Amino acid sequence: MVFLLCRQLNKIHTRGAAIKRLLNVANCLHVFRSFSQMPTSNVSDSVPPLTVIKRVCFWVCDSYYSQDKKQSRNMLELPIDSDFLTTEQAVTVVAALADEAGSMVALSFFYWAISYPKFRYFMRFYIVSASCLIKNGNFERTHEVIRCMVNNFADIGLVKEAVYMVFQMQSQGLVLSTHTLNCVLSVVNELGLVEIAEKVFDEMCERGVIPDIYSFKSMVAGYCKVGRVIDADRWLTSMLNRGLPVDNVTCSLILRVFCENGFMSRASWIFNTLMERGLEPNVINYSCLINGLSRRGSIKQAFELLEQMVSSGLKPNVYTHTSLIHGLCKKGWTDKAFRLFLKLVRSGNYKPNVHTYTAMMDGYCKDGRLNRAEMMLEKMKEQGLVPNLNTYCALIDGHAKNGDLQRVYELMDEIKRQGLTLNTCTCNAVVDSLCKKGKIGEAYKFLRSFLAGVAADKVTYTILISERCKQKNFEQALALVGKMIKSGNSPDMFTYTTLISHLARLNRMSSCERLFADARRIGLIPTTETYTSMIAGYCQAGKTDIALALFHELCNKGLTPDSFTYGAIISGLCKESLLDEARTLYEGMITKGISPCEVTRMAIAYEFCIRGEFLTAVSLLDRLEKKQWARTVTSLIRQLCSEQRVQVAAKLFVKLLEGDHIVDRVTLAAFMTACYASNKYALVADMSERIRKQKNRLIHHSSEITSL
Repeated sequence: MVFLLCRQLNKIHTRGAAIKRLLNVANCLHVFRSFSQMPTSNVSDSVPPLTVIKRVCFWVCDSYYSQDKKQSRNMLELPIDSDFLTTEQAVTVVAALADEAGSMVALSFFYWAISYPKFRYFMRFYIVSASCLIKNGNFERTHEVIRCMVNNFADIGLVKEAVYMVFQMQSQGLVLSTHTLNCVLSVVNELGLVEIAEKVFDEMCERGVIPDIYSFKSMVAGYCKVGRVIDADRWLTSMLNRGLPVDNVTCSLILRVFCENGFMSRASWIFNTLMERGLEPNVINYSCLINGLSRRGSIKQAFELLEQMVSSGLKPNVYTHTSLIHGLCKKGWTDKAFRLFLKLVRSGNYKPNVHTYTAMMDGYCKDGRLNRAEMMLEKMKEQGLVPNLNTYCALIDGHAKNGDLQRVYELMDEIKRQGLTLNTCTCNAVVDSLCKKGKIGEAYKFLRSFLAGVAADKVTYTILISERCKQKNFEQALALVGKMIKSGNSPDMFTYTTLISHLARLNRMSSCERLFADARRIGLIPTTETYTSMIAGYCQAGKTDIALALFHELCNKGLTPDSFTYGAIISGLCKESLLDEARTLYEGMITKGISPCEVTRMAIAYEFCIRGEFLTAVSLLDRLEKKQWARTVTSLIRQLCSEQRVQVAAKLFVKLLEGDHIVDRVTLAAFMTACYASNKYALVADMSERIRKQKNRLIHHSSEITSL
């Protein structure tokens, strides 16, 4: 046996001078005898450490030189496993191999070792391996070891320590490379550790390593991954300023993230800028931007972009069509969406997928056309497509809002049979529907049965709190707030606004003030809706001075008052006969492009009319759109007639007829009844004559158009 082993060793000896040195350490007879028996995983305990190291070195060399050298990474076949070596012995082996057999043999053992967790997560093994390779002058393989270290330690949450060690290796003679540091950037950005990535990038520049296009792409991708659009934009701008090109993949990522976070204008600018700089957008680039425009409701711009895409020679895919269908449905244009859907069905290239059907069904559900949605579900199944959770959730939401709870429960049973889990959003829709039907007991029962495994969120609690407030049961509402906090769901501003809104309606402004102050104290920022509820409450209580102060505070905080906010404060000022202040706010509202609701229009016009300032009332109404003007004047005539103010009503009646508006029967009857009750028979005759002349004028005008 000894003779055969010596012969085998002599064969290996001829393969390289390095093996010759290893043979010198294996010349003892007891080593040969030990080697003649295949080792088991636990024999290292009974073998001297030096002998173990000698054996492993020999086996590594034997396996390495018996393999095909054309392979970039030789996987050793050793007759041992990780239990045969301790971590310190592995360190000694790799050092001995690097010193005696060369870098490639040592590297082959390195890769064998890190296939076992025992060595893979032992930092000193990497440090010694890299140091030995540096000593041998093999910097390319050293960087290979360093990159392995970063990737492997990232898996166990120790990437920060690995990154630190990368830069420490420079003191051992390692020349840092852009490729290795880009690998580090890629790993930390993939983990969302953008702050560490920033430090790596800065350290990279300080140590004289020049960042390249991949460095910047990694930073942009990292910030996109965590949704920090402003920072992603900063890095993209820096990238463009250096003249670095942006590829299609990065472009798609940027467009998608920017659109999802509401930065549509910036996304469009980036898209156009990249095209000017030579980027040729592909279907995915166009589709990302079309999807963003569609979701924002900018359907016209989305279709214009589609035309641009087609004119450039690209064909829209199913994702592009699905985005447009979703956008059309969101606008309530389900018929137009269905025509586009049929176009996709008839297409020879692409067919509607689950997401397309779901978008169409969701549109029908929101439009109240549940029969059409159910028909789409059956058609979808006929095509062999399997409904996903979003499909069922769209139907459940639609049926819940329609009050068809039987169908809701049927769909929920189907979800269970499919092995899917209801999401909290859909559960909230069902709870909201039950509460609106006054079945709060059933809502609680539903929560207990269907929320197993699905945690109630802030919206769930807020729906229940709102229902308790509607029932004027504020003790239970506050108890729910306490339960909400205990469950780990801190009340947000929407929860506080719900409480404030209901309390304000009951004129309990002291309670509203406490809640408003509490919300601010815990760091919540009141919204426009919060301020509107407070303003409406103070106006109802006759405290318009406080309401006006809150209105100005809202504007100073950078919030934008909506039509309800203006309506609340203007109505309050009108009740207090503070018409000049009300007029100023009304005109400011119109100037800002905010359309006043009918209550607001009626309130201010009515107050000026009864104060005898008819021309002022008319001038305020003249700034409205034609349809709004006619509707408001008609309502105002009825209101004035109900109070027997026929003279003012008659003036408005004349204005209505002069504008060629058709007076409806209800308004005419109200006016004539008021005139008869006030003995104003002449007004009835005058208006009847005006109506007759208007009809003749309209008939004549119609005949002229026909003759043309």
